[in-house]
Amino acid sequence: MRVIGVLAVVLGAIALAGCGGGDSGSDGPLTIYSGREEELVAPLFEKFTDATGIDVEVRYGDSAELAATIAEEGSNSPADVFFAQDPGSLGAVDAQLESLPSQTLDRVPARFRDAAGRWVGTSGRTRVLVYNTERLSHDELPASVLELTKPEWRDRVGIAPTNASFQAFVTAMRLSLGDDRTRAWLEGMKANGARTYEKNTPIVEAVASGEIDVGLVNHYYLALVKEEQPDAPIANHLFDAGDPGSLVSVAGAGVLASSNQAEDAERFVAFLLSDEAQRFYVDEAEENEYPVVAGIDPPAGLAPLDEIHGPDVELTAFGAELSSTVELLRETGWLS
Repeated sequence: MRVIGVLAVVLGAIALAGCGGGDSGSDGPLTIYSGREEELVAPLFEKFTDATGIDVEVRYGDSAELAATIAEEGSNSPADVFFAQDPGSLGAVDAQLESLPSQTLDRVPARFRDAAGRWVGTSGRTRVLVYNTERLSHDELPASVLELTKPEWRDRVGIAPTNASFQAFVTAMRLSLGDDRTRAWLEGMKANGARTYEKNTPIVEAVASGEIDVGLVNHYYLALVKEEQPDAPIANHLFDAGDPGSLVSVAGAGVLASSNQAEDAERFVAFLLSDEAQRFYVDEAEENEYPVVAGIDPPAGLAPLDEIHGPDVELTAFGAELSSTVELLRETGWLS
């Protein structure tokens, strides 16, 4: 995902953005800015309309770019809801988000929502190392993401530095290990010939074809590629507990304070946390994400989220740190 120049717009515009609350007086469709891809979430929008009778108008795009747009538009934004791929994009505009009702927030564990209640996680994912099972055995895989700078991994690793999920992982590394160690790792990956891809899916496809041996991605892209290539020789590997490479993160949603359809917007966010919508990730969705509401088991074959222990970081801090992460990626040559 392209974010160069985007964060400067966010930071410049956010101070000018109006944050006054609205009401639900409009009769028009609910406007959703979605940083989640249409092929992944369009069925959820259809389910919401079927369940409530509320029509939706969706603007799809890169989460960071949509955050910049929201900041630029300020109180004149036509958006009612921001449905983002990552906490950082939501956090970048949290001053423009309205606090959500407690009954909605309480559906989700505290670690998967904003500390001030302005956004809430809607589905979970963990960072993994996808690997080619014909080229590597599980015993040969690294215990830590930090090991990928070693000579034995030269020219064998794929990453997506412009992707929001990779940037969230780098933010987690910064928060857990500090900027100096994160800079050293990024420089080490550059020196070790890590290959770049625009998104996660091309990384998994490259691993499946043998172009590279391993790649840093979100866990659910394995299922997406397996859907098209059932016999692909690929599997996911979790790094050790506490490692930044095993970050557990979320997609999430928030209601714009400037919305004139606040009640309908809140109904949409609440719907995303309903049992029906959460089971969508288990029973229907190809991407195999985690439900984040208690009592709904994850898709078959996935370890429960409470058994996955990533770095000790708070997702609510990612928004404030995102611009520094992008700057570090630029300084180390990963972004132009």
